[in-house]
Amino acid sequence: MMIDFTLTPALATLIFVIACYAGFSYRRTWKREGPRYQYWIFGALAAVGFAILAFVPMSVAG
Repeated sequence: MMIDFTLTPALATLIFVIACYAGFSYRRTWKREGPRYQYWIFGALAAVGFAILAFVPMSVAG
C-alpha cells in the first residue's frame, strides 16, 4: 500500500511563510551577534521548511 503524501496549497504557503520568517530571524540574530543557540533554531527551521517545500509534491486541482 502506497501512502499519497502531498501538500495542499494553503499548507505549502504556511510552511513558506514560517520558513521565510525563520530565515529573517536567523539573519537578524546573526547581524546582532546574538546567542548561538538561536542560529541553530532559526537555521534549522528555515532549512527544514524549504526542504519540505522542495521535496514534497503539492496537490493541484484537476
